[in-house]
Amino acid sequence: MALILPSDSKVAVIVAPNGARKTKDDHPHLPISEHEIIEEVIACRDAGAAMVHLHARDGNGQHTLAIDDNLQLLEAVTAAVGDSIIVQLTTEAVGKYTATEQMSLIRETRPEAASFSLRELIPYDSGYQSARDFFHWLVEENIISQIILYDQHDVQRYFRLRHEQVLPKEMQHALMVLGRYQEHSLPSPWNLRDVQLERFVNERVRCAMCAFGEQEQACLVSAMLLGIDVRVGFENNLLNSYGHLAQSNAEQVSRLKDVSERLNIQWHDAASFRLALTHDLIE
Repeated sequence: MALILPSDSKVAVIVAPNGARKTKDDHPHLPISEHEIIEEVIACRDAGAAMVHLHARDGNGQHTLAIDDNLQLLEAVTAAVGDSIIVQLTTEAVGKYTATEQMSLIRETRPEAASFSLRELIPYDSGYQSARDFFHWLVEENIISQIILYDQHDVQRYFRLRHEQVLPKEMQHALMVLGRYQEHSLPSPWNLRDVQLERFVNERVRCAMCAFGEQEQACLVSAMLLGIDVRVGFENNLLNSYGHLAQSNAEQVSRLKDVSERLNIQWHDAASFRLALTHDLIE
């Protein structure tokens, strides 16, 4: 039985075009420069993506949370696409940035949306006040937060923090990650059994999923059939469904679109997805 969210039968596709770790050595078409990122965002939007997950790179092509670098990229992308795709900034720490620096980035840049790893922003079961203040500030500023979760322990903590009002219940989205950079055993659609997706439905939380490795597309199609939003892109996987190097992120989005149309899976565009995230269509 499908887990379609009660008032919304559409799913949204988010694209993560570069991530924090990959370089041109991994893929010659990995978008690194501002111009490359803008071109890829436009192509992915035209292919059907409703949101883009942005990683800024510094002058050496390295992932950065420097406010100036992120603000410049955010403003350039927004100028190019307007509100035709939701622009989300990452706060990924990559082992070098603190929670304070991650929160400062979003306070200074104020994007429409931002993603946060639960483990990075709220690593301990104590000292919640700064996290509570920050996440409730996001709601006040109409910034959509996406909380990234990696396993069932994260899921349990996530719902507990929502119930304790450390995390607000508005303007929020969850992202469940299948697999990790370090894992040798890459996920397949079978791993969906290990994720308690029904809890997100029962607690009325909109959820997305991404997957590492060559079975990314199979995992994402399986998730969409359950009514779950998905994130696709070179951040997690460089191969298409045939096991060959994909030409671009837009190609990956287009392949998902083709399969979705065959299966009669309806997609959100940016406008309807924005409405779903900010007006709680799952009441």
